[in-house]
Amino acid sequence: MTLILRDVVLHLHQDESDLQQAVAEQLRLQPAELNNFRILRRAIDARKKPRVRRVYTVAFTAARETELLQRFPFLVRQPAAVPPSAGAAIEQPHHVLVVGMGPAGLFAALRLAQSGARVTLVERGTAIEKRVADVNRFWDAGVLDPNSNVQFGEGGAGTFSDGKLTTRINHPRTRLVLETLVGCGAPESILVDAKPHIGTDRLRSTLIRFREKLQQLGVTIHFETRLTALLCRSGRLCGAVLNERTELICDSLVLAPGHSARDTYAMLDGSGVAMEAKPFAVGLRVEHPVELINQIQYGYPRHPKLSTADYKLAWNDPVSNRGVYSFCMCPGGEVILSSSEPEGVVVNGMSFYRRNSRYSNSALVVSVEPDDFPHAGPLAGVEFQRGLERNAFRAGGGGFHAPVQNLLEFLRLGSGPVRGSCRPGVGEADLDSVLPQALADVLRLGLKDFDRKMPGFVTREAVLIGVESRTSAPLRILRGETGESLSHPGLYPAGEGAGYAGGIMSAALDGLRAAENLIHNQA
Repeated sequence: MTLILRDVVLHLHQDESDLQQAVAEQLRLQPAELNNFRILRRAIDARKKPRVRRVYTVAFTAARETELLQRFPFLVRQPAAVPPSAGAAIEQPHHVLVVGMGPAGLFAALRLAQSGARVTLVERGTAIEKRVADVNRFWDAGVLDPNSNVQFGEGGAGTFSDGKLTTRINHPRTRLVLETLVGCGAPESILVDAKPHIGTDRLRSTLIRFREKLQQLGVTIHFETRLTALLCRSGRLCGAVLNERTELICDSLVLAPGHSARDTYAMLDGSGVAMEAKPFAVGLRVEHPVELINQIQYGYPRHPKLSTADYKLAWNDPVSNRGVYSFCMCPGGEVILSSSEPEGVVVNGMSFYRRNSRYSNSALVVSVEPDDFPHAGPLAGVEFQRGLERNAFRAGGGGFHAPVQNLLEFLRLGSGPVRGSCRPGVGEADLDSVLPQALADVLRLGLKDFDRKMPGFVTREAVLIGVESRTSAPLRILRGETGESLSHPGLYPAGEGAGYAGGIMSAALDGLRAAENLIHNQA
């Protein structure tokens, strides 16, 4: 039987190769007596900086197991592994159209193909090889392809991100998602790190292997193929129109469009699909020198045994009851232009696996409710986002330059250098011209609270870049207990764009959930 030991500490002067020796000393054994030794979890404890510790959970086998358990009550037996279930299968021929190749669509297609369904997977954007070239052309020259950009294409919006694989939900399929990604070339560290991330560079190569896996299972994949209409018969979905001309008949449709598919949202609304506007958050990106954040969080500007520091901040305004929080923090990354429409500027953050750039950034956002939107109806949040993005385009001076302001100047506390990593460039601006005044004022209050929690966070070395408007979907495509659309049986909304997830991991899990619901409904 395998034994588990938690909270094994290594200090910064120790190497990870010392871990087995440290465990042996704690248990009064020789290192050679610990067999099948492996790390289950790895985290950093920086609560008593600069005395930063690395904390591990390990597993091993040993002779005299019963004696060890009696002597050391903090040791526990690892439960016997449950063989992974193959899951239910679809008995009758069933053709499923999956729309969208973000995490939800990819994992839905994978599970459905494994169940025996005939799967067609379509993506309005391009394959990753072409998509990367299109995005780089946009960042270098400001030439936007409305269907191949940071928002649209293989892998979804998360392809150009930090590649975080964390989630707040405790889901039994989380390990399955991670192991699937590792099987497609993702770094094995994501299986043990407390805060796993894959990085945009490693994610891109992983996606190619994932595509090949789907094709080996018989999934038919079409890029540059947009859903433009739904086909229904006798009150049930029976197919779709693609690229405004091709009809594809199917038995079910998994809709995983991503949170920026505004024309798809409009088509769904015009087709009478049940949807509602929902809360989300908007704000700005803050960018600090990476060594400054490391110093605040660890007490060291750099250390060879510490990963680039991250942070998570939140504050609630007692007057307006708006939440202000950091979102999608990118240690050692860059701010990226993420627009998908002309004359609109949107920013996000991105990191490579090594997180080795000169700057760290994070969204600092304020919650908004449907009451804040200028109109009523399911698409009201879309129009609210679009208005902010057009403000940002004008404030940056056009040409897809992102508006930037020194953090002290935004807070009216002084001035400092104005620069930014965002390509193709930035334009100095008053960010009050981008955000509604009520949101800008609450953000200022939140920043002062963040500086109390992380002294030094408010500094002349930091800048704010706008606008971060697409933190999540501005609407929800309503579904019932069976996972189907409330208005269109046979339609299965899934993932972040449908309003049911927030990030790579939760979107992948929701895609699996949609597939399982569909399979169950065919039983």
